[in-house]
Amino acid sequence: MPNDALPDHTALTEAHTIPHLLEQLLLARGPGGQEDEVRAICLERLRPLCDETWVDPAGNVVGLVKGAQDDGAPRRAVRVMAHMDEIAMVVKHVDTDGTLRVTALGGANPVNFGMCPVDILGDHQFIPGVLSFGSMHATGNAPQGADVQSGDVHWNDVHVITRCSVQALREYGVRPGSRVTLSRHWRAPFRVGDATAAHFLDDRAPIAAVLHSVQCLDQRRQELACDVYFVFTTLEEECNAGAMYAAQTLPGDTTLAVEVGPVMSEYGTRLSVDPIINTGDLKGYYTRSVVTGLAAAAQRSGYTPQYALLVDFASDASAVMSNGTSARGGCLAIPTENTHGYELIVDGAIEACALTLADYLATF
Repeated sequence: MPNDALPDHTALTEAHTIPHLLEQLLLARGPGGQEDEVRAICLERLRPLCDETWVDPAGNVVGLVKGAQDDGAPRRAVRVMAHMDEIAMVVKHVDTDGTLRVTALGGANPVNFGMCPVDILGDHQFIPGVLSFGSMHATGNAPQGADVQSGDVHWNDVHVITRCSVQALREYGVRPGSRVTLSRHWRAPFRVGDATAAHFLDDRAPIAAVLHSVQCLDQRRQELACDVYFVFTTLEEECNAGAMYAAQTLPGDTTLAVEVGPVMSEYGTRLSVDPIINTGDLKGYYTRSVVTGLAAAAQRSGYTPQYALLVDFASDASAVMSNGTSARGGCLAIPTENTHGYELIVDGAIEACALTLADYLATF
């Protein structure tokens, strides 16, 4: 574990406010397995506040904040995880005319993106493209035309226009396995009354919350009785590979995931600043003591916790609990409209999540 510079406790400036940080994160491209731009931001923000920071062999960013524990006593530790990757596309085939056939990278359908500008992340150069469903004036005589007209669009109905030859694409390093992301042209946050909307608030808003919680915890160092490993994970949307590696290699038997939480009547969740406390999801139920501890921290921070059983959902924490690499786990979530789409959160929700997390850790 390389030891970077110790905290210099620099003053909070405009460049370090939550809205500025969130915009910076949203503009960063981070498809699974190629989260370099997001990784750089996380490292930059963590280094002044953590005792140690590093990138592990799986590509996770790790920041360690050491607790004020007595010398000689067994050190307790907790892992906090937020994922860096976003839903995206991956090239499956390059046609002879330079058109790309793509499929989902993570839990995405074509409707999540629509016809839109994309960035194609070649090995040697990034190039622009357009995700296309074909002409809307097609008839139902062709399978693609029927799907598009009915709105039932599948990945085999779409393609990416590059206007490049196969040879040029080869020189750019575009090949099967290359990532395709929503272009920066469409990534900027959009204000809607008292809320912010954007693609990829999953998981950029939770990353912002975790980074802000590190700042909050810096003011409560003497209360911190355990070591905290802040882990920004890779490949969560595909297979939770980063989280599984971190859980196997870092100390601690408790893992917290910080996530977006779907706002849906079936879960009883509402769009507000009040954090969602996930009690269980697709991969199992969270530890009762962790659930109640997070809820109590939300209340101490001035919020009303929203308990929810998110059946069609999963997180890094439930993944590492389900494979036996974490004894205990919990999930704290920011209420979010349109998850895996053009998402929306209200002002103050990121801060509420950060304050809740910091209070939980300070009293863990």
